[in-house]
Formats: sequence, C-alpha cells, structure tokens
Amino acid sequence: MNGLQEEISALGQTVLVLQGGGALGAYQAGVYQALTEAGIEPDWVIGTSIGAINASLIAGSPKGERLARLKEFWRRVEHGHMIGGPLLPAWAAAAMRNALAVTAGIPAFFRPNPAAFVSQHAPLGPEDAGYYSVAPLRHTLGELVDLDEVNKGEIRLTVGASNVRTSEMRYFDSRDMKLSLDHVLASGALPPAFPAVRIDGELYWDGGILSNTPVEVVFDDNPRRNSMVFAVHIWNPNGDEPETIWEVMNRQKDVQYSSRAHAHIKRQRQLHRLRHIVAELSRLVPEEKRSNLVSDMAAYGCLTRMHVVRLLAPALSYEDHAKDIDFSPDSIRQRWEAGYAHTMKTLDKAPWRAPVEPAEGFVLHEACGGEMIETAAAA
Repeated sequence: MNGLQEEISALGQTVLVLQGGGALGAYQAGVYQALTEAGIEPDWVIGTSIGAINASLIAGSPKGERLARLKEFWRRVEHGHMIGGPLLPAWAAAAMRNALAVTAGIPAFFRPNPAAFVSQHAPLGPEDAGYYSVAPLRHTLGELVDLDEVNKGEIRLTVGASNVRTSEMRYFDSRDMKLSLDHVLASGALPPAFPAVRIDGELYWDGGILSNTPVEVVFDDNPRRNSMVFAVHIWNPNGDEPETIWEVMNRQKDVQYSSRAHAHIKRQRQLHRLRHIVAELSRLVPEEKRSNLVSDMAAYGCLTRMHVVRLLAPALSYEDHAKDIDFSPDSIRQRWEAGYAHTMKTLDKAPWRAPVEPAEGFVLHEACGGEMIETAAAA
C-alpha cells in the first residue's frame, strides 16, 4: 500500500459516486483510471444511468481487469468513425453522428424499435414502450460484467432507479440483495427513448429522473461510516447565461441533470453538523442522569466525518444539447483524458489535508478541471 492509498484509507471507506449522462460518462472512466493508478480502489461504487453502467463494470470485474473492462465497453460503444475530417467543422460532424445515432442506434448499446415510430399511440406494452431496444446493451454487459463478482461483495455496488408507479427513488444495493443486469438496465432506462424494466413486479425508469447525483445514499447509509467520497459531476451546475435557443437547450440539460446537487450538499452539511453537535452535547449529560428521552435524542448524534471530493467536468468547446449522445471516438477520448488529467491534478493537491473545524462532519472539496473551487474551512 503506497502513501496516498494509506492516507485515503485512514479517512474511512472510499466511495465513488457516478452521475448519469450518456456519452459524458467517458469522463468517469478517466477518473477511475487516475484513482486506480494512484493505488486507490473504491470500497463502494454508486451510480445512476451511465454511472450505473460504469459502476457495474468496476464492481463486476476482478481487481486486475477493471480498467480493461471499462476500456472495452467504451471501445464498443464508439460511433460514427467514418464521419469527420479536416474539411468538416467539428459541430457539423457531431450533428451528423448524432443524427445517425438517433436514426440507426448504436450497435453495442441500443437499436430502434420500429413499432414505436409508427404511432405514439401504438400499444407496445409497458416493457417495450420506448423508441429503442437496449437488447444490445444487455448483450454487451452480459459479456463484460461478472455478476458473481458483483454479488460476492469485494466492492459494494448501488444503482438508483425511479419507480414508475410511485415516483419514488429506489436504490438497489449488493449489500442487501442479489443484483442482476436488470437492476443496471433499469437505472439507465431513460424514457421515452428506452423502455422501463420490471423488477419484482414493479416498473423502473432511469434514476436520473429523480436524482441524477446519488450521493445522498452515502449520507443516509445505516450505519454511517467515516468516508472519502469522490463524486463525479459530468453535468456542470455552473454556466453562463444562454443567449440563443441552441444555448438554452444545452444549459437546460446541465441544470436539469445536475439535480440540485448544490442544494443537496448544503442540506447534508447542515444535517451532519447538527449530528456532531447533538453527539457532543449528549456527552455533557452524565449516564446516571440520562432519561429515556435524553437517550433517544442522543441517538440522533453521529461523529462520523465525510470528506467529499466533488469533481466537476468542464465543458468541451463544441458541446451542445446533444453532447450526451456524442459517442464519437474523439469525444470519448477527450472526455476520458480530461477525467484522468483533472483527477490526477486534484489528487496531487490532496485537499483533504487542510485543517477542519471540529464540529464539521461534512467536508467539501470542490474542483473543476483540476482547479480547487472550495476546500475545508480552517479549524
């Protein structure tokens, strides 16, 4: 175990949290490559949509094969190799590739469902009501994800999905149940493109509909543990004011799929600080003077500490509202390389070494493009 690995391990369990975002998920793969090259392997991976797919590839592979399986998946879903060239502007090539993906699908990922294009009122059935079939993705993951590896518990895997009937978020957790490909596919079943997946009699859609940044799973876990959380945000919550309809469509997706992450983090910081305060105050009451009521109130206290390294992916220069379906080789490569480089820069800065106020139970270290935006408040 190297020095950085020991340092991270001393802070508690290592958790990797991955958002949904289609082709943007290549950035997450670069983040994982940087972590594993630094000797940091997650104890727990949590994902939604493409984040759930990446998470399943990590948790569903032997330790020495995880990066290779990620690379193979992203190689298989590359699309539009023959579109481009020096005479075609990048935006035009991207538009052509995206149009091809929409009309013909991506062979290793999804294919058109012809019946869905006949009429929006065609009776397709609840498990086929989508413009595309993800049977190719099921085949791809079936070859790359070892479900025995997922369920034997070396890396805990949690994937989020939205219950179609109740509108409630559901997290499927390998600690509590046996996971299958259905759980991963449900997490990525984004309507109306992809049909819902039925699990135990209930239909589920993409978890990103309700919570595209599933970091709350860590904070609400029972029992809570000291943790180092690497949360990868591929939809940047910060952006310029849009001036055109094209820019509006792009920014709208960033806002929607950032899932109010800033507000959630602010709330969790407040809650965790209160837990620390309750725990410290309860220590001032001697055991012999504690009533049942005081003991019950003391149970709300918690002295665990969460270090959250929030990695924000900056936008590529030519991105537009269709960036999440841009599976072109160049875009995948650029995002992967960016995730790798930015994570390496953040690890080099080691922001978790900053002094922390004793009552702070949630310590945020926010970086964009490898540059720190916020880190721990000084003690």
